[in-house]
Amino acid sequence: MLRHVSRLLDSAYTIPGTTYRFGLDPVLGIVPGIGDLVSPLFTIALLWQSHDLHLPRVIQARMLFNVAIDTLIGIVPIVGDLFDVAWKANDMNMALFERYAYEERSASPGDWMFVVGLTIVVAALGVLPFLLAGWIVSELVRMFSS
Repeated sequence: MLRHVSRLLDSAYTIPGTTYRFGLDPVLGIVPGIGDLVSPLFTIALLWQSHDLHLPRVIQARMLFNVAIDTLIGIVPIVGDLFDVAWKANDMNMALFERYAYEERSASPGDWMFVVGLTIVVAALGVLPFLLAGWIVSELVRMFSS
């Protein structure tokens, strides 16, 4: 069932005249508010199953990052919908699930690099506003003290 829903959301249909596939996710993304919740809801079901099957936590984190990228960029009108056509988070997450659920495998170095890299990016983005605010305050103090 999970594979069927993933395919329906990300790759059920072909763009006429091409071999490029898309699903209902970018189409539903046009609906304000509700459309961008479909992928995260599917990911919750997939993560629940991943947890039950004891997939490595780093793989579960990678799934979360895939859908977080999809959701955050998908919120932007028009650009997000076009991004949803290219970034197939559900298919990527389903491939991760199938790779690790049916074989006793540990996470690969690439999985770790992806999760660690995105964790660093998220941490940097969290610190950036504070650094920027500190720089602005110091410039204002310097400007008014002169």
